[in-house]
Amino acid sequence: MDIKYDKIGTGYNSTRQADPYLAERLLYHLRPKTDRLYLDIGCGTGNYTITFADKDFKFIGVEPSEKMLNEARSRNQDINWLQGTAEQIPADDKMFDGIIATLTIHHWTDLKKAFVEIDRVLSANGRFVLFTSTPEQMKGYWLNHYFPKMLHSSIVQMPSLVDIQEAIEQTELEITGIEKYFIKDDLQDCFLYVGKNNPTRYFDEAIRNGISSFSSLANMDEVKQGLSKLRNDIDDQAFDKIKGQYINELGDYLFITITKKTTYSSGNSVIDNVI
Repeated sequence: MDIKYDKIGTGYNSTRQADPYLAERLLYHLRPKTDRLYLDIGCGTGNYTITFADKDFKFIGVEPSEKMLNEARSRNQDINWLQGTAEQIPADDKMFDGIIATLTIHHWTDLKKAFVEIDRVLSANGRFVLFTSTPEQMKGYWLNHYFPKMLHSSIVQMPSLVDIQEAIEQTELEITGIEKYFIKDDLQDCFLYVGKNNPTRYFDEAIRNGISSFSSLANMDEVKQGLSKLRNDIDDQAFDKIKGQYINELGDYLFITITKKTTYSSGNSVIDNVI
């Protein structure tokens, strides 16, 4: 992950800004208190970490990319920025009352090890809010029509809800809430499906460069051909029909709330209600 994001770190902040709505929902599910300590895993250049610190919440950011961390430090020197990964968090046991991770789980190298580590640093009754997409959701992106190989590469690296459930089974963590998110027209954090309702956003090279699927997984010939086909379909008014073939109610992304239990119990009723 560090090499990939060292590559796209330059200019990242111009397109990957903290989105106000996403920030509000992350806080809603996290339920932070101003006198407790929280962690942002895969914090990147610190967009959400800084946003929450500006609201007087105490956050630490952890990130494997030194280039990203240097940018984060230049933006806010009062926050403690740590180099590390989800699998190896440089923090004491039960140090955090809550954790967030936005669009980073697909970069983790060992899902089970990461959740064991999250369990270790999370205090009793602590909450972990994960913002991600699932393979099932991504198969419903109209991007599959124009960039099939890129989307396939993106989908195969994305953990499913079942993968997440299996990864936390040997921990004290439990999925306690799932909220669907559908792309909004005014989205300020330009991640993969940002152009769902405004496909012309993908013609902006800066936006593509800030998306790991385009910058690291895509074949440049496919991207060029896909953009040309997309432009022609928009001009010929054929795009809306193609987009309509991908309409679904799965949501584009998910907020997954995971709570640390004080006593062990099992069950996946929350997941059963979604999938």
